[in-house]
Amino acid sequence: MFKKRKSPSLIGFYLLLTYVLLQFTWWGYLMLKLNKKWFMVIGEGSVFLVLLLVGVVRIRRTFRKETQLARQQSNFLLSVTHELKSPIASARLQLETLLLRDIEREKQKSILRNAIGDTDRLNALVENILLAAQIDKSNFVLHRKEEDLSEYLLDLLSRPGTAPDHRLIFTIEPGLRFKIDNTHFASIILNLLDNACKYSAKGSQISVELKKAGPAFLLSVTDEGYGISDENKKQVFEKFYRVGKEETRTTKGTGLGLYIVKHLVEEHGGGIKVLDNKPKGTIFKIEFRS
Repeated sequence: MFKKRKSPSLIGFYLLLTYVLLQFTWWGYLMLKLNKKWFMVIGEGSVFLVLLLVGVVRIRRTFRKETQLARQQSNFLLSVTHELKSPIASARLQLETLLLRDIEREKQKSILRNAIGDTDRLNALVENILLAAQIDKSNFVLHRKEEDLSEYLLDLLSRPGTAPDHRLIFTIEPGLRFKIDNTHFASIILNLLDNACKYSAKGSQISVELKKAGPAFLLSVTDEGYGISDENKKQVFEKFYRVGKEETRTTKGTGLGLYIVKHLVEEHGGGIKVLDNKPKGTIFKIEFRS
């Protein structure tokens, strides 16, 4: 295992801090030696020392955040490169197979469907990157209008390949109308389903439920996956954050999905929280106020 090395900026900061403390100690000694009013020297020195320590703590936190962000951005670039290369290589292989071999019609259809699935995966990735960039801008605005949310979700969840390799079950209360951005609202559901698929075993059940509770609409996505620890629950909505260590993580992803979900939910006037699905798995519960 390689040890993490401290950045030159952080080393320079510690050297400067050591120098300041040594000078502070020396001048404090001289002041006490020359000035008989030692209580004034100690009092003013204590105030200076407290302010210095507060500054040190804040600067150290800033360094940590910057280092963590730089590491996450580096991991994001590695992840997104892999996410782009895999479907491109897969689609190319399938198209070359069609070009170079004489294959029966049914097999051709299967290969073409797989190629289309790869292009859909690429399109979803690009959409997430663009959407995350738009969210970071202060002028990001949704264009909401009243829709039949029940029909909207039924249409979205009934599309082929929505939750591949999993049993998708949805319970949608009919006739629920809500103001949504027709273009971006789908990203909330698709990113939550994508997250559920990544972190649960193939063949396991994923449930989507929409119902009305008083003046609110409750939307939940439940999986039977590995679950999320209480510590990670506080961070899963941060940009580029992914559960687990980069060295041991096997799931694909860019760390943008849940970040996008949180912002879109809030832009729609809602809130989202993460709950445990007993005995295993995770529940993402969203509440919209009408």
